[in-house]
Amino acid sequence: MQVTTAEIIYPSSDGEPMAESTIQYKLIVKIKEGCESLFKNDPNVFIAADLLWYPVQGRPDISQAPDTMVIFGRPKGDRPSYMQFLEENIAPQVVFEIRSHNDRQIKMDKKLSFYNRYGVEEYYLYNPENNDLSGWQRIEGNLEVIEPMEGWISPRLGVRFELGEDGLEIYRPDGEAFVSPEELREERDFERQRAEQAVQRAERLAAKLRELNIDPDRI
Repeated sequence: MQVTTAEIIYPSSDGEPMAESTIQYKLIVKIKEGCESLFKNDPNVFIAADLLWYPVQGRPDISQAPDTMVIFGRPKGDRPSYMQFLEENIAPQVVFEIRSHNDRQIKMDKKLSFYNRYGVEEYYLYNPENNDLSGWQRIEGNLEVIEPMEGWISPRLGVRFELGEDGLEIYRPDGEAFVSPEELREERDFERQRAEQAVQRAERLAAKLRELNIDPDRI
């Protein structure tokens, strides 16, 4: 009698929403897109938000979906989930979580335990309700609390964390702050308006010079 092994299914969704508030959603997107921008020219840094990570082959019951995870040594590209055993067994090195007002402490404790057990090197947890940032770094095999977090520079990412009146700010190694897609669009709109105004000024100046019988192209 031939015995067949049933295919193991690794779901691409855990049924949980990506975010439970607009604030949480905006922060997740800001961090994810900021990291994408930071490593846009490196084809071997994979970054994802709310993607299920399966660290153990054959165990679809063991998973976590970090709000943002950064994985060095794996190529960019689309994935329904991050199955570590198909990715040269490389675990996410950096993980971010944005705490929701509905998150119970036991849930956050379980996440910390999971990230500790399965090889995360740096774990950052931000609570927008009280503007509190916590961090852990792997030292001698375990995630240890980072103290203080204010001004901390991530060894892996090279980014600096600051807590201001408006909440968490993350600064790139070049000193530029992470910005949300909305802020980026506003910056681009402002720069476009400035460029258009400069062109209009130049055209007005050229018209005045022609009125004076001066060829602006010869100046």
